[in-house]
Amino acid sequence: MKIPLPAKVSMILENLILHGYEAYIVGGCVRDSILGRVPQDWDITTSATPQEVKQLFSRTVDTGIEHGTVTVMLGKEGFEVTTYRVDGEYEDGRHPKEVTFTRSLTEDLKRRDFTINAMAYNDTDRLVDPFGGMKDLNGHLIRCVGDPMERFSEDALRILRAVRFSAQLAFPIEDKTAAAIRVLAPTLNKISAERIRVELTKLLMSDHPELINDACELGITKVILPEWDAMVGVHQNIRHHIFDVDRHTLQALKNIRADKVLRFTILFHDMGKPSMKTTDEKGVDHFEGHALVSEEIARKVLRRLKFDNETVRQVTRLVCYHDYRAAATPRNVRRAMNRIGVDLFPLYLEVRMADVKAQSNYQRSKKIQNILDMQEIYQQILKDKECVTLKDLAVTGRDLMELGMEPGKELGDTLNELLEKVIDAPERNTKEYLCKYVRKKLKK
Repeated sequence: MKIPLPAKVSMILENLILHGYEAYIVGGCVRDSILGRVPQDWDITTSATPQEVKQLFSRTVDTGIEHGTVTVMLGKEGFEVTTYRVDGEYEDGRHPKEVTFTRSLTEDLKRRDFTINAMAYNDTDRLVDPFGGMKDLNGHLIRCVGDPMERFSEDALRILRAVRFSAQLAFPIEDKTAAAIRVLAPTLNKISAERIRVELTKLLMSDHPELINDACELGITKVILPEWDAMVGVHQNIRHHIFDVDRHTLQALKNIRADKVLRFTILFHDMGKPSMKTTDEKGVDHFEGHALVSEEIARKVLRRLKFDNETVRQVTRLVCYHDYRAAATPRNVRRAMNRIGVDLFPLYLEVRMADVKAQSNYQRSKKIQNILDMQEIYQQILKDKECVTLKDLAVTGRDLMELGMEPGKELGDTLNELLEKVIDAPERNTKEYLCKYVRKKLKK
C-alpha cells in the first residue's frame, strides 16, 4: 500500500531518515488516507529526540517539547514532529505522571487510543500496523489498543473520543471497548470542560450527530450532558409529534446541515420540554414556555463547556425563537428579522425546517410552505434594502437632538418608536417623514 504524501511531509521524513533516524506519518492522517479522506493534519513520529529534530531544521517551534513535540516550519506551514515516547503512570485519568522517550516505534504506537489510530507509514517500510488497525478499518470497528480498561483509565477523554470516531466514521464500537466505556464513563468528570467541548463539537459536526444517543446509552451524557438524559422517554401526546422528545431531537439533528451553531441549536431546542410538560383533561400534552427554558439550559451548558460569547449569543437566540411562527407577510418577516437578528434569520429558517421535518405529518406541508414563503420574502426585503434595524433608520440620534431632543432614555425610546413605524410601513423610512413625526411629538 502506498500513501501519497504532500511534498513537504516527504521532505521532513527524508531529512530525518537521511540522518539515520526513523520517521513515519502516524495516527489520523494514516487512517484517513487509507479511507480516501483528506487528512486535516499530517503528524510525524520519529526516533529522533526533540533536540535532534531542532538541529536538522532551520525553523522550529517548541509547541510541546516536554511531551516530545516540535513543530517544523516549512514556509508558512507547520508540521508536528513527535519523538517516540512511552507514557508513565496515569494518576488522574487525564495525563501521564511522566513521559519517557524511546527508540521503539511499536512502544510508541502501543500507547495510542484505538487500533485505527495506531498505524504508521513511510515510503520505505510502507504500513506499520502492529495492533491490527487495518483489520479494524476493514471490519469497520472502533477498538482500543490492548486492554480498553487500561486505555480509558489512562485518559478518560478517550471514552468520548470512541463515540466521536464512531459518529465520524460510521463504525460501531467493539463489544469489549463498549463494556469498558460503561464501567468507566463516570471518570469523565475528571476531564476539563474545554476538552469535553472539543470532542462533543466534533461528534455533533460529524455525518452522524444522532449517535449522541450512543453516548447516552453508554452512560456518557449522564456525566457530561445530563440535560440530554432528562429528555429521554419524554412522550409527546400531541398531533404535531410522533416521537419522544429525545427521538425528535435526534431526527432533527439528522435534518440540519453540519454547522456548529445550527447543530447545537437543534441539540438544545427542546431541552426545556421535560420541565414544562403538562397534560390536559383530554390527555393531550402541552409544553408552553419551553423555548425560554430551553434557552436558559443552552446558556448554562454552553457556559459550562466554556464556549465563546458569540457562539453562546447565536445559539441561545436561535433556541429562544426556534418555535416562533407567524403568517408569511412582509410586515411579519421584517418584525421577525428585527427580533431574531438579520444575521440569524436565515439560520432560524433552517432550524424551523429541520424541526418541522422531524415532526408528524400533521400540517407538515402547510408548515413547510410557510417557511419557504418567509424565505422568499426575506430575500426580497434584503434586495429592497428595507429597514429592519436602527442602523437602517433614515434618522439618527444626532438628527433628533438637532430637533431639540435631549440625549437619554426618551431619545432612545423615540428611535425605537420610529423603527416600529418603519417596520410596519417601509415607505415611511425617509428623513422628512420621520423628522416631521418627531416635531409633532415635541409640540405635544
